Amino acid sequence: MTKKTILLSIAAMCISFAAMSQARVGIKAGWNLSNITTDNSGGTKDSRSLSGFNAGVIADLPLVPKILSFQPGVFYSTKGSKIESGDKNNSTTTPFIKYSVTPSYIEIPLNFVGKIPIGPTVKLFGGIGPYFAFGVAGKNKKEVVLAGVTTTTSTSIKWDDDTPFNSNNNSAPGKWKRFDWGGNVQVGAEISNFLVSAQYGIGFSKVYSGQSSSTDEKNKNRVFSVSVGYLFGGK
Repeated sequence: MTKKTILLSIAAMCISFAAMSQARVGIKAGWNLSNITTDNSGGTKDSRSLSGFNAGVIADLPLVPKILSFQPGVFYSTKGSKIESGDKNNSTTTPFIKYSVTPSYIEIPLNFVGKIPIGPTVKLFGGIGPYFAFGVAGKNKKEVVLAGVTTTTSTSIKWDDDTPFNSNNNSAPGKWKRFDWGGNVQVGAEISNFLVSAQYGIGFSKVYSGQSSSTDEKNKNRVFSVSVGYLFGGK
């Protein structure tokens, strides 16, 4: 090993240790506007959008100090969609029907975030990366309004055992795939230790179980979210 190689190796180790010494952890939470695609091209209908939330923890691990970071996290995130028919304010003869499905996931995003300093304590950032999610809860809800009388029914979502570690996924029509994965893109600002961001998540896996046709690419998660957070530690 040449002296040059040794020096470069030592320099790389020093940079790595310096970056890790600036690692921070934090909390983050916000509002989700979720939907499920309705056709093979990935289209959605605005009337189907459903409000929800996300909350979790993140880490900021500098790869290039103050310029590029790796940001893994663990979040509880609600997704889903709704369908409505009829007029809720005029249900004398025609019932108003609202059906909503609200799956909840433990989601693990793995984002790479580039930062642009615009002041002593302010940075703009943009990020991209994959996410992996596991379904843990959720409800199917149906609301019917007829002549001013409201009837509501609710059942729990049934999940299959679809995970990367299980070959017997117990899939069946009417169930949801437990494992979901996709990609995130985000933009935002880091103000001192505070974070404000907007993110769009694109699911690559179908949400319903029992579907295996390569020609049927419908019904995948889409989630727009706005979040705020705080990173503990150095700036």
